[in-house]
Amino acid sequence: MRRLAREKCEILTVEHREVDLTRQSAVEQWLDKNRTDAIVMAAARVGGIHANSTLPAEFLSINLMIGTNVVSAAHKVGVKRLINLGSSCMYPVGAPQPIAEASLGAGPPEPTNAAYAMAKLATAGMASTYRAQYGVDYITVIPTNLYGPGDNFDPLMSHVAPALMRRMIEARDKNVPEVAIWGSGKPRRELMFVDDAADAIAFVLQRYSAPEPINIGIGIDTSIRELAELTAKVVGYRGQLTFDASKPDGAPRRLLDSTRLAALGWRASTELADGLGQMYRWYCNHKVNAAA
Repeated sequence: MRRLAREKCEILTVEHREVDLTRQSAVEQWLDKNRTDAIVMAAARVGGIHANSTLPAEFLSINLMIGTNVVSAAHKVGVKRLINLGSSCMYPVGAPQPIAEASLGAGPPEPTNAAYAMAKLATAGMASTYRAQYGVDYITVIPTNLYGPGDNFDPLMSHVAPALMRRMIEARDKNVPEVAIWGSGKPRRELMFVDDAADAIAFVLQRYSAPEPINIGIGIDTSIRELAELTAKVVGYRGQLTFDASKPDGAPRRLLDSTRLAALGWRASTELADGLGQMYRWYCNHKVNAAA
């Protein structure tokens, strides 16, 4: 919404309490009433390794329903343009790095988030088949790991960057001498500031139309250890960081090949330290709600 506010467009949003996207009739009624020109579908049930590992049925069923309902209802009411947000976890666990769009569907996803990945793959398939059969301009963009203001800091449901930040802040405030982090610290992740991602999505919305999905990333990855050390520096935590190698690492590396996006003329502009600083300031200003 921050990014689209710079465009000449009317922004329509709807909260879960008003429309449950897992209910087909509710989705159809809302879209029929509002008749949007385009949809950017960012809604999903998301979480980190712990949530994905312990709630696979929920992650598969809820995301399948959201994807099916929105894509089918959009076509039914005549929405011509839809941007479906996929996920880098859709790619096979052993895909060559950096991961090109051609690797999609070439093998099974990483086991700890396989359920979420299957739902996202199915929704991407729906967008593609509706495009092929009905001629609608539906595409899938695949963003890398996102972080930034407004992130989810829930201890069980958050992704790695906000999860680490909250733990560091709480350890600092309670003078805890040590923070234990899941895994070896060796896996590498590509981390993209959310405002850069939003800018890329707006760019794609205006300039990209093709049957194939397109990656959205920054082309640089960071180890979990490096991320933890940088996060500690940003929040001012001076205790010891330890890594519990008995816990799952997830995929060893996940770096997207965003060559096609770069060829269209778009590149990210936010350095990781600056982005983490902005996320930290947002958390401090919204601590009660973010920590709920």
